[in-house]
Amino acid sequence: MSDTPSFDDLLTEDDAPPPVTRRSLTFGISLLATTLLVAGLAVLPAPYAVRAPGPTEDTLGDQGGTPLISITGAETFDSTGELRLTTVSVAGGPGYPVNLAQVVQGWFDGSRSVRPVEEVFPPDRTKEETEEQGQAEMISSQENATVAALTELGYDVPATLTVQGASPGTGAAGVVEPGDVIVSLDGDPVPTYQDLIDGLAAVTPGDDVTLGVVRDGEETDLTVTTSDGGDTALLGVFIDPAFDFPVDVTIQIDDIGGPSAGTMFALGIVDQLTPEDEANGVSIAGTGTMSVEGDVGAIGGIQQKLYGALRDGSTWFLAPQANCPEVVGNVPDGLHVVAVSTLADAREAMTAIGAGEGGSLPRCEARAERPQSSSVA
Repeated sequence: MSDTPSFDDLLTEDDAPPPVTRRSLTFGISLLATTLLVAGLAVLPAPYAVRAPGPTEDTLGDQGGTPLISITGAETFDSTGELRLTTVSVAGGPGYPVNLAQVVQGWFDGSRSVRPVEEVFPPDRTKEETEEQGQAEMISSQENATVAALTELGYDVPATLTVQGASPGTGAAGVVEPGDVIVSLDGDPVPTYQDLIDGLAAVTPGDDVTLGVVRDGEETDLTVTTSDGGDTALLGVFIDPAFDFPVDVTIQIDDIGGPSAGTMFALGIVDQLTPEDEANGVSIAGTGTMSVEGDVGAIGGIQQKLYGALRDGSTWFLAPQANCPEVVGNVPDGLHVVAVSTLADAREAMTAIGAGEGGSLPRCEARAERPQSSSVA
């Protein structure tokens, strides 16, 4: 018989393993279940959308060797600065699920935001439908930017103003018909969209106007009672304008959708068509929709765009006046934000910044109000 002590003989009373109790067993099982649950949530889709700073692109530069903006039919001029459009990368929409880890990261990262997915994406829209809408909005923003930029520079941009319909409850309802082509207002020809806007600006809201249209090949005068659009009279019609551009402007950009690059596209066109070096070596970023009338509109994800601009080297940012409440208190250090409401505002800001005089430009204030639109519809 061996005198070598066994392992059990070496254990003292204090070394003995504690007895397994029902409480400790329950705790162990609960801990395991919790661990598995957290691990599962970390990889399972979460019902949130996470916005993060997306890429920026210089509208005066190129993408993959192809200029973002190409102009023929007019003399163009080089610039030493940058005019960067900004974007937002969104995860959590159709086809792009996020997990709990991404959501938690978004909560603790000041450059990101987390929102319930239904607040960002319509619940009945597929990934393909979302992408198609984004591309359609991008194409429309490019056309609007071209019209606004050329008009700002003094070009006439002829347009065929075809009526798509009338807004219910307005004086145009039951008077205009889809397919009518607007050719005059109170006897004055309106060969451009801007002519129609300018004509309406002289009308007192609520007054009747004589709208000359071509219907079925014949010119007809219609009496339309205008509506109150705040700062101007509105016809109450939906118009699909077809523009005849006096200068050929081509905008080529890949993998970016939506309407929010309109303002920076318009500034890029203005900069190329003017001999002045407006940006003058400065990297200016910005965002905002652009209407054919030259109005800068609000966009989503402004906070993420601010961070993206700073990340990519911009020191100045042009923000829509209507987005100012979201800008105040959320500007990263090192970035100067200027509030703009129109393309003329943005052009003036671009020139002042390039000249080193940006300090006097208007900044966002906590109680900034949304400007009234002069849209015909």
